Amino acid sequence: MSTSFRKPESVIYQHEIDIRVRYSETDAMGRLHHANFLNYFELGRTEQLRSLGQTYREFEAAGLLLVVTKISVSYHRGACYDDLLQLLTMTTRTTLARIDHEYALLRDNELIATASSTLACVDHQGQPQRLPEWLRISAP
Repeated sequence: MSTSFRKPESVIYQHEIDIRVRYSETDAMGRLHHANFLNYFELGRTEQLRSLGQTYREFEAAGLLLVVTKISVSYHRGACYDDLLQLLTMTTRTTLARIDHEYALLRDNELIATASSTLACVDHQGQPQRLPEWLRISAP
């Protein structure tokens, strides 16, 4: 099992946040419960959106939603209560109606988990919609 992180070749935009593991997020063994990794990745996406100048609340108010259509997680190491983690959220691809992300969760440069997700842009009735132009970022 590799604990080194290799940044994807095609990163359009990257954002990093720190997350401290809360006691309520751990299981009976004192480890970060696997389901909470998904919450961390969602936090990474919403903070990345905020760093681009818009909140998810504003995105929804404009009549748009970003729904997860696919997500995959690989767990490399455990994390414990009060660990300070760094989450890298990387946008790797955008299309007219879809965004692909990759994630790396680290503790002191030690890889804890990696993940990838695909989100689709839809309206409140679930119909596919175009991503706003400002969010359809092209790779350099």
